[in-house]
Amino acid sequence: MFGHPKGLFLLFTTELWERFSYYAMRAILVLYLVDKVQTEGGHGLGWSQADAISLYGTFTGLVYLTPLIGGWLADAHLGQRKAIYIGGFLMAAGQFLLGTPHAWVPGMEIEMFYLGLGTLILGNGLFKPNISTMVGDLYEEGDHRRDGAFTIFYMGINVGAFLSGIVVGSVVAAYDGNFQAGFICAGIGMIASLIIQFFFAQKLLGDIGTVPAAKLEQSKNEAKGEVRKEPLTKIERDRIKVIMVMGLFTIVFWAGFEQAGGLMNLFTNDFTDRMIGSWEVPTTWFQSLNAMFIVLFAPVIASIWIKLGKNEPNSPVKFALGLFFLAVGFLFMIGAVLEMGGDASVKSSMWWLVGAYFFHTMGELCLSPIGLSMVTKLAPLRIASLMMGAWFLFIAAANKIGGLVGSLIGHGGSVEDQLANAMAIFAGIAITSVLSGIILYLMADKLVDWMHGAEGKHDSEEQVLEEEIAVTAEHEAIKR
Repeated sequence: MFGHPKGLFLLFTTELWERFSYYAMRAILVLYLVDKVQTEGGHGLGWSQADAISLYGTFTGLVYLTPLIGGWLADAHLGQRKAIYIGGFLMAAGQFLLGTPHAWVPGMEIEMFYLGLGTLILGNGLFKPNISTMVGDLYEEGDHRRDGAFTIFYMGINVGAFLSGIVVGSVVAAYDGNFQAGFICAGIGMIASLIIQFFFAQKLLGDIGTVPAAKLEQSKNEAKGEVRKEPLTKIERDRIKVIMVMGLFTIVFWAGFEQAGGLMNLFTNDFTDRMIGSWEVPTTWFQSLNAMFIVLFAPVIASIWIKLGKNEPNSPVKFALGLFFLAVGFLFMIGAVLEMGGDASVKSSMWWLVGAYFFHTMGELCLSPIGLSMVTKLAPLRIASLMMGAWFLFIAAANKIGGLVGSLIGHGGSVEDQLANAMAIFAGIAITSVLSGIILYLMADKLVDWMHGAEGKHDSEEQVLEEEIAVTAEHEAIKR
């Protein structure tokens, strides 16, 4: 279909509904926490903004931490297919626990809330790294369609994300601001993802994901009569170094980007003029801007890379571009604060937010699908899901750091102080992004060398192995 295996579009649809579920919950999580408690006429938990953003950072950080464990379990024991089923079931259960009406568990609202979040985190750990790894498994090594496949897959993620903000915002409004109705809506999306995968996986994916990767690698080596004594070859170690270095810069990007669900979400709710005539745009709808821009511009960016041909920038340079675009987006947020002039009674134009989300999206398109593709190209097969989990570990750190940075808006201080703090946060992220982008751009050639042929013209694997054997022999001679 469109030059790709049909299995790609099954994974596309499965991930679409899973991401609908996750982003629907993400769009309302902070708003639910800061809304008034039930006894005061609200439907939330009545937390402070700083506490809500801090918890948001912890939750999203753990969401990206548990894939490290889930990836290892799939590689060593479960296989990716089974891990996806178990993870999807747990995620659906977590959403429904969050949506449990408070009247059902009087006095235990917080306990049910944390139980729901914990179940979601565990389920996500099993689901997230393995669905991405299966996309890479559809293609043979060296298949030029792989980057394009991840861009298509990424569009599926963002169709779900786009629908989530619109649908959940409308559902919450229809139920008089009851955020728990939104959590139920998210749970239904997760059930849809599971049903699609269950009925079509065997037909369209065959045996992909049914055998743990470690056993698959062992079988291949035994068939070739190979017994690997060294855990990793020199090529594998160098390629893993690239993943680790790029991961550090990924932290900078996502720590800024994830302000969308926390600080920028609250800025939209409290300080932005959302009126169009007599109608007020729901806050959650702005969470769909990023996804809408990705759906519109992902094919454009992908076609630009193809048209550049030999002049296409390598992965590190694309990452650097992503960091520069992130900084431009925060310049728009600085503009929104400046427009208010320190007066909280003056609302900023919503067009500042549109501009910020647009440039953040351009940065994401230069970084996120390229990063997923890079991990599947560079990671050794026997630890592919584990390395995908390690990649999400960097994003976990970024989310926690992003939550800590966003919480610097203050614990219930004056509105003017919150505005001043927001300005400092936006400016600090912009400066950090630019500096990181410059450093990464200067390191690009060295990182490409460490990829050993995954990008650009470099030594073959045989040449590198010969070099490694020679160096090892020399070291042994010195020892003797």
